[in-house]
Amino acid sequence: MEVSRLQRRFFKIFGGVDGKGFLDAQFTELQHLQDENNPNFVSEVVSLFFEDSERLLNELSRTLDQQIVDFRKVDAHVHQLKGSSASIGAQRVKNVCLAFRSCCDENNLEGCLGCLQQVRQECYLVKNKLDALFRLEQQILAAGGAVPIMSKD
Repeated sequence: MEVSRLQRRFFKIFGGVDGKGFLDAQFTELQHLQDENNPNFVSEVVSLFFEDSERLLNELSRTLDQQIVDFRKVDAHVHQLKGSSASIGAQRVKNVCLAFRSCCDENNLEGCLGCLQQVRQECYLVKNKLDALFRLEQQILAAGGAVPIMSKD
């Protein structure tokens, strides 16, 4: 009974993450790549994303804090963050990056600073949601159950 309760909780958390636009179909694609030969594939890919995003966000902060801002450099960092967020399905992060790039195109420092704060917030939110999901996956496995795989729909 414990396993079914945990699995229901998994669906509820995943629905909250997915239903609020945090994730798109790419995340489900990642789940389908995970198998018994690489049972931690998704969490490892997501971990790498968050390590990389932290580095990029720090670079963006430093670059935007310069006396003369190099908007091409800012745009290059945002482009990289957008690509890596798209690769794990972090839809809301990716969407903020699109707005961020528009601000770079316009050399809009205030807009860039606002987008930096917003993208930090979205990274924080999706990280917390995914951490909860991965902890629940571990509980399901420890209870002898199978982690539900979400449909590609």
